[in-house]
Amino acid sequence: MWYHKPAINEELLQSLPNLKVVASSGVGIDHLDVKLLSSYGVKVANTPFVVSADTADMGMALLLASSRRIVEGHQMAVSPDTEYFPADWLGVEVSGATLGIVGMGTIGYKVAERAKAFEMKILYHNRSQRKKEEESAVGAVYCKKIDDLLQQSDFVLLAVNLTPQTHKLIGKRELELMKPTATLINISRGLVVDQDALVEALQNKVIKAAALDVTYPEPLPRDHPLLKLKNVIITPHIGSATTKTRWVMMEEMVESIEAGLAGLPVPREVL
Repeated sequence: MWYHKPAINEELLQSLPNLKVVASSGVGIDHLDVKLLSSYGVKVANTPFVVSADTADMGMALLLASSRRIVEGHQMAVSPDTEYFPADWLGVEVSGATLGIVGMGTIGYKVAERAKAFEMKILYHNRSQRKKEEESAVGAVYCKKIDDLLQQSDFVLLAVNLTPQTHKLIGKRELELMKPTATLINISRGLVVDQDALVEALQNKVIKAAALDVTYPEPLPRDHPLLKLKNVIITPHIGSATTKTRWVMMEEMVESIEAGLAGLPVPREVL
């Protein structure tokens, strides 16, 4: 499967009685009914680890692009109407700012490693606390309550899997807890954020800006209000989109398929 296609539903499973394995690109499996697949004796595999570094890079890229207004700056620099660069056109500092990471799995931790190099203060919220030595290595402070992280952070970065518990994890209440100078960065899944509440928060300056590699749906309808806001950067779900990573993802999917067909243990099987 690539880009969640084809849709694996009961009708398809009934039409493919010899199906043994479904290999899905990327980390997220929210598009798959694993229990349904298992009931048909079909194994599921994904490619969870190869995407981590690139997706973390994308998170930092969005943070930097938003804070320094790089997209707006490019548009100004190349516009045929630009006669001079205004002196009061300013971004916000990254060095010394507080980054709150929601979801400190492999990707979230790699974001923290990169943020440390930018001398950022790092907070994180996770289902479980990381080991003390892991926290010390990146200078991260655990927030048991997400509210504490939201209230303190200059940048809030979402790196969680989409589950029933994280569906619309960030809504009106959570956005209102954030600083009016804060930026929301989402590199997880669009449905982790209540998009209507985000539009309202951005329009009313409840938060300063958003940088999103994911939305729902993808792509957004061309008349969607998020596409009209100047304080938003949207990229087309390209967290893992580098030549090397996509090549390795395909190799891992093929490896899982070959193992499943041969009746061998499936590497990276989703249990």
